[in-house]
Amino acid sequence: MSSVVVPFYQRRHKHFDQSYRNIQTRYVLEEYAARKAASRQAAYYESSGSLGKTTCRLCARRARTLAHEAMQESRKRTHEQKSHVSEEKRIRFASELSALEKEIHTARHRAREHLDRLSIQRMVEENMALERHAVEENISQAPEILVRLRSHTVWEKMSVSLCFTVQGFPTPVVQWYKNEELITPASDPGKYRIESKYGVHVLHINRADFDDSATYSAAATNVHGQASTNCAVIVRRFRGDEEPHPAGIMPFHLPLSCDVCFTHIDVQFLEKFGVTFGTEGETLTLKCSVLITPELKRLQPRAEWYRDDVLIKDSKWTKLYFGEGQAALSFTHLNKDDEGLYTLRMVTRGGVNEYSAFLFVRDADALIAGAPGAPMDVKCHDANRDYVIVTWKPPNTTSQSPVIGYFVDKCEVGLENWIQCNDAPVKICKYPVTGLYEGRSYIFRVRAVNSAGISRPSRVSEPVAALDPVDLDRTQTIHVDEGQKIVIRKDDLEGNIQIPGPPTNVHASEISKTYVVLSWDPPVPRGKEPPTYFIEKSMVGSGSWQRVNAQVAVKSPRYAVFDLAEGKSYVFRVLSANKHGISDPSEITEPIQPQDTVVVPSAPGRIVATRNTKTSVVVQWDKPKHEEDLYGYYIDYSVVGSNHWESSNHKPIKYNRFVVHGLETGEQYIFRVKAVNAVGFSENSQESEAIMVQAALTCPSHPHGITLLNCDGHSMTLGWKAPRFSGGSPILGYYIDKREANHKNWHEVNSSLITRTIYTVEDLMEDAFYEFKIAAANLVGIGQPSDPSEHFKCKAWTMPEPGPAYDLTICEVRSTSLVLLWKAPVYEGKSPITGYLVDYKEVDTEDWITANEKPTSQRYFKVTDLHEGHTYVFKVHAVNDAGVGKSSEVSEPVLVEARPGTKEIFSGVDDEGNIYLAFDCKEATDASHFAWGKSYEEIDDSDKFKIETEGNHSKLYFKNPDKSDLGTYSISVSDTDGISSSFIMDEEELERLMALSHEIKNPTIPLKSELAYEVLEKGEVRFWVQAESLSPDSTFRFVINDKEVENSDRHKIKCDRSTGIIEMVMDRFTIDNEGTYTVQIQDGKAKNQSSLVLIGDAFKAVLAEAELQRKEFLRKQGPHFLEFLYWEVTEECEVLLACKVANTKKETIFKWYKDGSGIESDEVPDLQKGECHLTIHRLSRKDEGVYKATLSDDRGHDVSTLELSGKVYDDVIFALCGVSGKSASPLKILCTEEGIRLQCFLKYYNEEMKVSWSHRESKISSGEKMKIGGGENIAWLQICEPTEKDKGNYTFEIFGAKESYKRTLDLSGQGKFVRYDRGKVIGGLPDVVTIMEGKTLNLTCTVFGNPDPEVVWFKNDKAFELNEHYVVSLEQGKYASLTIKGVSSEDSGKYSIHVKNKYGGETVDVTVSVYRHGEKMPEIKPGQLAKPRPIPPSEEVLGPEAKAKSSKK
Repeated sequence: MSSVVVPFYQRRHKHFDQSYRNIQTRYVLEEYAARKAASRQAAYYESSGSLGKTTCRLCARRARTLAHEAMQESRKRTHEQKSHVSEEKRIRFASELSALEKEIHTARHRAREHLDRLSIQRMVEENMALERHAVEENISQAPEILVRLRSHTVWEKMSVSLCFTVQGFPTPVVQWYKNEELITPASDPGKYRIESKYGVHVLHINRADFDDSATYSAAATNVHGQASTNCAVIVRRFRGDEEPHPAGIMPFHLPLSCDVCFTHIDVQFLEKFGVTFGTEGETLTLKCSVLITPELKRLQPRAEWYRDDVLIKDSKWTKLYFGEGQAALSFTHLNKDDEGLYTLRMVTRGGVNEYSAFLFVRDADALIAGAPGAPMDVKCHDANRDYVIVTWKPPNTTSQSPVIGYFVDKCEVGLENWIQCNDAPVKICKYPVTGLYEGRSYIFRVRAVNSAGISRPSRVSEPVAALDPVDLDRTQTIHVDEGQKIVIRKDDLEGNIQIPGPPTNVHASEISKTYVVLSWDPPVPRGKEPPTYFIEKSMVGSGSWQRVNAQVAVKSPRYAVFDLAEGKSYVFRVLSANKHGISDPSEITEPIQPQDTVVVPSAPGRIVATRNTKTSVVVQWDKPKHEEDLYGYYIDYSVVGSNHWESSNHKPIKYNRFVVHGLETGEQYIFRVKAVNAVGFSENSQESEAIMVQAALTCPSHPHGITLLNCDGHSMTLGWKAPRFSGGSPILGYYIDKREANHKNWHEVNSSLITRTIYTVEDLMEDAFYEFKIAAANLVGIGQPSDPSEHFKCKAWTMPEPGPAYDLTICEVRSTSLVLLWKAPVYEGKSPITGYLVDYKEVDTEDWITANEKPTSQRYFKVTDLHEGHTYVFKVHAVNDAGVGKSSEVSEPVLVEARPGTKEIFSGVDDEGNIYLAFDCKEATDASHFAWGKSYEEIDDSDKFKIETEGNHSKLYFKNPDKSDLGTYSISVSDTDGISSSFIMDEEELERLMALSHEIKNPTIPLKSELAYEVLEKGEVRFWVQAESLSPDSTFRFVINDKEVENSDRHKIKCDRSTGIIEMVMDRFTIDNEGTYTVQIQDGKAKNQSSLVLIGDAFKAVLAEAELQRKEFLRKQGPHFLEFLYWEVTEECEVLLACKVANTKKETIFKWYKDGSGIESDEVPDLQKGECHLTIHRLSRKDEGVYKATLSDDRGHDVSTLELSGKVYDDVIFALCGVSGKSASPLKILCTEEGIRLQCFLKYYNEEMKVSWSHRESKISSGEKMKIGGGENIAWLQICEPTEKDKGNYTFEIFGAKESYKRTLDLSGQGKFVRYDRGKVIGGLPDVVTIMEGKTLNLTCTVFGNPDPEVVWFKNDKAFELNEHYVVSLEQGKYASLTIKGVSSEDSGKYSIHVKNKYGGETVDVTVSVYRHGEKMPEIKPGQLAKPRPIPPSEEVLGPEAKAKSSKK
């Protein structure tokens, strides 16, 4: 099993003094060191002797002789020397030996006394603890650290020994780590020494130096698990003549300072700050209450705050406070720079107490949606007179588009004018800023850019001054007597130098893709005047030099050169200058090609997530293969299945292990990691395996609420509450310790585990006082014991009232209520218990309130009408006939408020029809137990109930539900923060569930549609039903009038199980098929049926439709009409009778008929296209009638009829109105002898069309004054004898089938109506004249007109010559006559008089008939005047007052 080193800030620390080191161990170590030294000396002499060996025997003999003689002489000299000092040594040795023997005797005497005391105590405890230790060994064999490492603070060159004790079986393997790196003595033999003996493991650090300040940890591992401990070693340096003093020794003449902490001050952290989440821009304070014992004003611990092990000091952003038992760190304006692990260390001479927690700082809302977060950790490097390098760390862009670059801004200290340094975004997290003014201080900030926009600016950097650091080295101060000093400046020594020399050591200190930073050493000597520099560049091979900074000289010995061509190599040189001149160029650099020297890191390796707490997970990963210049890592997490990633840390972390906080208990998460450096981000690592957020296994917490339940004078019955947290593993049992009052030693009560939370302690002394403490054990081990109970007196209880109730449990805490549970007293008193009273009060108040006026017989009670947000405590009294008994222990304070995300029990029915109650609890752990109860009593009736629990979901099933199951059901989840709920099963709810259960147990096949029918084209009737789904094993049958129908030619039955359609087609539907149709379906256990009743009118309708469809089918076997006769109106206002035919051939005959008579049509029917037409050109009443079209051939015949009369005729007229109305022209004016005529020209007009005339919106009826009429293509309104009243708007409206069409004319005018008379014949001419041959005919009439009309006579519409036979005259301008002398038969014909002026005229026709002598005179009808025909006026007569104003409407 690989050992995983855990950083010290994620482990609990406990510090110890040196009391664990015993004298015997020290003696063993000293004896071992003495033996080691003796063996080394012997080996030295042996090796020295071996050097003198020779191969010659003679020489060897001589050598031995000479050596023997030399040894004898040496011994003689030594004896003589020793004789002089032997007496003195003997005296000194005797005194030292006497003192040593006395010291040893005293030490042995003390050790014997101590061992005797230990042996006596051990003999008493061994027998009692034997079985307990055996059980513990069986429970847990994983490594267990008994004595943990403690932190040390030492001076330089002092040695440090780190020691801890561990037990476990098999013996654990121990490895030591320094800052998470394995320590091996072989790597530095003189520095480290590791010892392990009897479970005590020691790491010796010899002559510690400042680099040994670190976090040291030790990990002990065996096959059952791993344990670790860690500590901090701080090596302090001393200043000047200050010498370190041995521990515990201080010069007596030095006064104690307030900064020197008292050695034995004990510091305990009370209210601690936890893992904290903040947002940029917020203010935040981390607080920690501390208890200092003893509290001495002048000897106080020193409070130090660290962020990621870096000491924090008061600044613009952080404020420190320590006093009145509280240490606080306040942030005035949070930034992501503030994210990290915060540690509060209370430093005393006895050691360091510390507490740590992580602070997460999220990005503030972006100013532009989708913009990235702000960069962080902006720092300045290599500052000089006019140059500085600015670096920063990139933001994480989990949910935003990637960053494409950064803008760097600068601002002089004291001003608020920010200036952007780069025009284009820089792609790496480093930028050289030039153009600074010497002697001024600057601050910098950075903004990130992506495709959506620019981020908020980062926190500003620390101020940096534009100064040359070399100037300090050019000044030397010499101190002389009496506080005087001599200052020597190198500039004074070089005052004679005028023109400086060339710079030296010109090289590229930084190379990137976009710029190169050149550095060089100033010229030596440089002269008194500070030099400036000019940089020149040359592309390799070009042979020409170009000055880079021709406009502004550089004051710093470094410069960033931009605008270099990608892929090209350059060489550079530098010239120095002052007011006296310019130096020679420096040596040319090696060719330099702009390129990125740092590449994007590779993706991190395998990522592993492990449980930590209920809201956090430990994530570890393998470092990337290429991790050069890493800033750190970003960790992202996502809920499984959501595909939505969130960033865990908002500032890169440098280590490959991180605790992700803020997760939801019980939810499953996956994690990924990416590395980041100055160039950018690596690819995301592979996602970790999904992990459910739950606490890791630990020992259980301590039991609490120890209560005395009964006492008979020799034994006591105790009750207690189980630990709030089981440590992630079920509690196996409890151990009880007892002791008498005023005794120090605790004694075990039980050697085997107690599985219940009640126990009777036997063999007690009557009237003695005892106290008890209890510890719980689980698979991990034994937890911390409870606090000692009160002193209970062992005296028999004889009171008549009952004893106290116990095991008070509070559950179902909601906004204004909670439920209190308890167990019945063990001691009932003299009579049975009749009920219980519940009291409660608010914390910090004295008056108790009784919640129930009458005692409740139940051992639970719901307390209502509590105040939300207030804290209450509760107690219970049992009641019997003797009165109210002892009070139970007061419950723990409980805050009345509903937990966020509180869930309740819900009911349901599963797929098998089983009724259940269910509850979900995400906070449940592997050790959690879902305890179901009815009336708050745990359910153990397996005949009526079944409980199934899987993960964080539990169900209570009702096996045979009935009315006995009505009541209140509850559930509580152990190893959580009191999660519980209840559900009331009433009659209504039970009936609903049982009905649903019956439906599921007796299922019906859901139908998409009930049984229905449709008539097919051959007259067949199809009956069909569709189910939601059918399995391949489903069955069905059709039943007609209680008789099953089988599949046959008459009844074709089939089923498509893929669509769920079952159908039956009846070939011939007859009068015998009246009745009820049913289809029955079965699919497994599910059944269903659907019926259709076809009786009476319903059956007749189906039968008629079937017969119709059958006839239609037969009709379509021969030539037939695909579409029967219909009419339509063309754009030319013609009525078109049309039909469509099908299934025709050459021999097929098509004919038209009207009112039974055949019609000869010019349009030949096109039977191949299937379309036939009959056109009615000008529809009138004579076209009314019944039209019929016939088709016939040897296969049959078909007829289509259309009656064009009545409503159909009216519809056609409306359609004609619509087409004609669209073509209507604007209204025009025509002056006639009778007055004014308004005319509208149309494509078609007859008197049956739906039209109307109106004047000033009043409808006009035809009469003497206003006459309405028209012709084939014209509609008019005649205004006779117009007057001023006839002025106004005239409207002609045509009404179509869907809309109407209006034409309007305005006759308002500005003048008056002036009468202009056209030429006309007033009277005198008959229409027919009969005359005998040879006589003279005189046709005379009166004509009129203003101006005088022109009169012309015509014969048969032709002008004739005037002669003696034809004489024409016009007398007085109004009497016109035509005289025909000697009439002959040739004079028979039509004679016309044409009277016209510019305003129009008339034509009158007279028919002359000549007969011969002896012929019978033709019969002549009574005299009738000839009817004149009007002649329109000339266009020129229409003046301004008579012109028409018309518009279409």
